Amino acid sequence: MAKVEVYSSMWCPFCYRAKQLLKKKGIAFEEIDVDGDPKVRASMRERAGGRHTVPQIFINDSGIGGCDDLYALDAAGKLDALLRQSA
Repeated sequence: MAKVEVYSSMWCPFCYRAKQLLKKKGIAFEEIDVDGDPKVRASMRERAGGRHTVPQIFINDSGIGGCDDLYALDAAGKLDALLRQSA
């Protein structure tokens, strides 16, 4: 299975939606909370090519974007294949 990381905030409805889709698919993921830690948010921004909003989702260390991007991959039939790849 793929290594999935989700940078998120407790107060973010888009983070909730993204995590719900991953849970629905039975995908384990590491949640990285950016609330209250500027260093973690800065690390996320660096990894995400300057994107500063949450969620930022990484599959096998490749940034796929946020919640809308995750759902777009799913709608296009591409998400499951990404999630099956080994890290």
